[in-house]
Amino acid sequence: MPHRVRDLTNPFDRLDTLMKILRVECDWDKKQTLASLRKYTLEETHEVLEAIEKAINTDEWDDLKSELGDALIQIAFYARIADEQDKFNLEDVFNTLIEKMIYRHPHVFADATPDDVVKQWESLKDVEYSERKSLMDGIPPMSALSVATKQQQRAARVGFDWPDLQGVTDKIHEEIDELAVEVAAITSDKEDAKYGDEANLRQVEDEFGDVLFSLVNYARKLGIDPEQALMQTNRKFDRRFRSMEKLAEEQMLNLNEMHIDALEDLYQQAKAKVK
Repeated sequence: MPHRVRDLTNPFDRLDTLMKILRVECDWDKKQTLASLRKYTLEETHEVLEAIEKAINTDEWDDLKSELGDALIQIAFYARIADEQDKFNLEDVFNTLIEKMIYRHPHVFADATPDDVVKQWESLKDVEYSERKSLMDGIPPMSALSVATKQQQRAARVGFDWPDLQGVTDKIHEEIDELAVEVAAITSDKEDAKYGDEANLRQVEDEFGDVLFSLVNYARKLGIDPEQALMQTNRKFDRRFRSMEKLAEEQMLNLNEMHIDALEDLYQQAKAKVK
């Protein structure tokens, strides 16, 4: 009986009613909890990012429209669960957001100067900090690259930061040198690091993490989102490797039987072709 939803004229009411019905009549939706939904929320967030990239690069917007809907149903789902616990509802979520944005934009909704806007923002941060025991509190469980960026941004607020790019560059070289020392310790008598004992491998892993953390710092200094940068490189490699496979098929080559030098040459052909 979809008319129970479709006959409503307001999109907000349709979404709210849809979620209420699903929580009562769908076995899968009924058993979901705040904890069980988390992984789906993360998946949907990444799918939104992919759709945004597609819209930017190809001017194709249909996927973004669909993925934003999938993200919106996640919000409605959480709000419905909260409503069942008498905490808040979907309307409360909307109203809280609207009032927050009005408060944060006095230059738009009130007679405020640019200086007033800065003071308002600083006031908001002061309230936020007063509720924390540490600047590291409240960082959401995002990807490791994003968490590292947030941590460094928080630390920089109290001046714990390199003054310029050179300091970060030097730190990157320092961390790479330290990683090389640890790798050398476990590969001196072996062909590769995977045969190292567990303790040594953990040390290598630790030093490798330090290198990544320093690279994230470098990206932050440049104003680059490291998560987006890596995602972009992943997509680029995907396109190039698919092209490489196609070239191999056209040339009747078996990738499994090719020498590394031949593979590299084929990859360079694919790289040029994708460009």
